[in-house]
Amino acid sequence: MISGKTRFVPLLAHPARHVRTPSPFNAECLRQGLDMVMAPLDVRPDMLERTVASLREVENLAGMVITIPHKGAVAALCDRLVGAASLVGACNIVRREADGSLTGGMFDGEGFVAGLRHRGYEPAGQRALLVGAGGAASGVAHALLQAGVVELTIANRSAGKAHHLASQLAMAFPQARIAAGAADPAGYDLVVNGTALGMHAGDALPVDAGRLDAGCIVAEVVMQPDMTPLLVAAEARGCRVHKGIHMIEQQVRLLVDFLK
Repeated sequence: MISGKTRFVPLLAHPARHVRTPSPFNAECLRQGLDMVMAPLDVRPDMLERTVASLREVENLAGMVITIPHKGAVAALCDRLVGAASLVGACNIVRREADGSLTGGMFDGEGFVAGLRHRGYEPAGQRALLVGAGGAASGVAHALLQAGVVELTIANRSAGKAHHLASQLAMAFPQARIAAGAADPAGYDLVVNGTALGMHAGDALPVDAGRLDAGCIVAEVVMQPDMTPLLVAAEARGCRVHKGIHMIEQQVRLLVDFLK
């Protein structure tokens, strides 16, 4: 039941029609007996700063969950970043403190790795290709390295952004081989699409599916559609596929706990 005491958690997205987080988030709040509710807000990038400034003043705002394309931009609007968010400069959740200040965190990566392990895939010791260097991809890169991947190649449309992320991560994880490179999936144990490609009809595949090794794991951060064109093509190649929804299924408890 929503009351005058209910704490509000908007999910900031653009567009918002693809989001799948509110249902499991609200179910987790119910499971924990928390008077807190999430609803999506479709916020254009040019309205983001004003929207966040307004929400900062809402007394019953618990915080905000952030998704495409706002993760990097919202991080710059926070008063402080903690955990992985402070390293990668992106956040997928913001907590409103009692004084109205905003604390940003990043749990995409932890949720992604927890999702892999929950499905029986262990990333430790693996060679991974990550396509993308934006907010979600940065969080996934950090978590994969923390989980023990021995090699990580970051491929991005903007090579400079990939090199920047790789150099940041190399300082934090000197034991791993980390580099920016081409989006060629051949020879990798784990291939991750960390971009929005696949969300819209007609999107190009993030990698050449014909170069995927049979038996490798091909994973998504895109949650809608459930089976993206990449996953369909990978399954046809004999790869094991890992859906984007698994990241949220394992992450939602972390998001709720961050806001309690």
